[in-house]
Amino acid sequence: MTLEFLVASAIGVLVAGGIYMALRGRTFQVVLGLTLFSYAVNLFLFASGRLTVNRPPIWSKTVTEYADPLPQALVLTAIVITFGMTAFAVVLALRSFLETGSDQVDGDIVPCDDQQSDGNDTG
Repeated sequence: MTLEFLVASAIGVLVAGGIYMALRGRTFQVVLGLTLFSYAVNLFLFASGRLTVNRPPIWSKTVTEYADPLPQALVLTAIVITFGMTAFAVVLALRSFLETGSDQVDGDIVPCDDQQSDGNDTG
């Protein structure tokens, strides 16, 4: 009972942190938020196959109960998809930064990011 509560709490914290980070204004924080959210989905998929300890993955002559291998396969597939999505988001964020000079999601340049100064430092 406590293991299920701990896993459910971890999934909730990861989802909350992922949503919070994905709604931030900087591209790096958005990428981190998407990554946290994908970790939460992976943990949810893994926990959906019943959390069993010391059970064979498919079949054994001595043990009658076994762990479900389908969630493990789904998690492995989700890890590969997450890696591709994260790599694409990082490249997209880098290109956006190089073209606009800012890492803001909406493309606006904030005063601390202003790299287009005219060279007159009067302040």
